[in-house]
Amino acid sequence: MTAIRRTTRTWMTAAMVLLGATARAEFGDPVGGLTIDELARFTAGRDTFEEVETVADGLGPVFNGDSCAACHNVGGTGGGSTLVETRFGKTTAGAFDPMTSHGGSLIQNQGIGAQGTCTFVGEQVPAEATIRAGRRTTPLFGLGLVDSVPAITLLSLAAIEARWQPATAGRPNIVTDVVTGKRAVGKFGWKSQVPNLLHFSGDAYLNEMGITSPLFPNENCPQGDCSLLACDPVADPEDDGTDVALFNDFMRLLAPPPRPRLGFAELGGSCVFDHIGCANCHVRTLITGASPVQALRFRSFKPFSDFLLHDMGSLGDGIAQGRARGTEMRTAPLWGLHLLTTFLHDGRATTIADAILAHDGQGRAARNRFAALSPDARARLLKFLGAL
Repeated sequence: MTAIRRTTRTWMTAAMVLLGATARAEFGDPVGGLTIDELARFTAGRDTFEEVETVADGLGPVFNGDSCAACHNVGGTGGGSTLVETRFGKTTAGAFDPMTSHGGSLIQNQGIGAQGTCTFVGEQVPAEATIRAGRRTTPLFGLGLVDSVPAITLLSLAAIEARWQPATAGRPNIVTDVVTGKRAVGKFGWKSQVPNLLHFSGDAYLNEMGITSPLFPNENCPQGDCSLLACDPVADPEDDGTDVALFNDFMRLLAPPPRPRLGFAELGGSCVFDHIGCANCHVRTLITGASPVQALRFRSFKPFSDFLLHDMGSLGDGIAQGRARGTEMRTAPLWGLHLLTTFLHDGRATTIADAILAHDGQGRAARNRFAALSPDARARLLKFLGAL
């Protein structure tokens, strides 16, 4: 039945694309211009993304959700959510300590219960931790385009910013790519700590659902106690790489947020956006490079992010990942902003205005210019941002 359902969804998706080739893509749709084979891969990936995992599938022993879609669903499958996860750590000898001996730095808040002589429960932030940070679930729409941006583009963008706007210049996070074993430019995550979508897929399968794969073959030790893994009921790796590849297909072929329809007021707000310096970091347009998917190849798109790290001062979360320091955060993409109801990395802001006013560090000057805007200019800017 699963195969029949997937085939049906594939042909329905194909029909929608072929019959409405000029229609405006909606949240959760595949990117336009895919082949029938690519549409089949998208549908199979979406089905796996929505599939609920069980203990027999390898779920746990500690985890945060039993499916990808449990956390990524607002606006459509692949969206973000208001769910906020917890990271923790402490400073040791002046450096960030992720406290891996206590299960850090990511909390898995659920356990699979009694298994043999062990009982698995959700983790808690240890008393010794001095740093605690929330991480809001982010949308995945359009990430195939981001994945297709060449590393040299982001490196060049960092160099251009350093030359022409040093006060707000960003820098890349250089991380280890588990797919190649080499150093790579990070693009994904609140710290740009993940270099590509295949790495992202395996990382999330392990850290959010507790399911190991060839890319991430080692279970997380619950609260740092590795002796408990003797009771893990499924041998590692729990996924042979098939599901990880399907997650990658779905995210890579997922359409970007629909382009906003801008009226006179929004266009005026767009000018204000540039004038007060928002576009220094929230770069409007990027261009993809070569890709095995024709629809993603050499394509211009508007994520409103440079995908670089910026020192945000007090807005930083204290967590270090890769070369990202505790005060640094990746520029959050603004496309699809109108779907969100909470903002910033920890969801502390409930309005776009509050999110802007919380900017600090390299974002402080733009924040101050926003605060000094006339009521009319502020209203136009917020109308523009609310349309994205």
